[in-house]
Amino acid sequence: MEEVAHSRIEIDRQKCHGRPVIRGTRVPVAVITGSLAAGMSKEAVAAEYDVTMADIEAALRYATELLERQRRSPLSD
Repeated sequence: MEEVAHSRIEIDRQKCHGRPVIRGTRVPVAVITGSLAAGMSKEAVAAEYDVTMADIEAALRYATELLERQRRSPLSD
């Protein structure tokens, strides 16, 4: 299993094809962030996927850190 900086996020090749998930679940970080981006409230996401608010915050921090590590390039018009 790969080490991840966040104690609430894990990456394990045996779970969800190695995608980052909420520790102890099979809920991918991308599902959490995608649901929020689609307009679901944090409370609705927590209820829908049986995760905690702390799990949601960890998913957001993890996604933000991944984006911050990427190279910057201008967006196309």
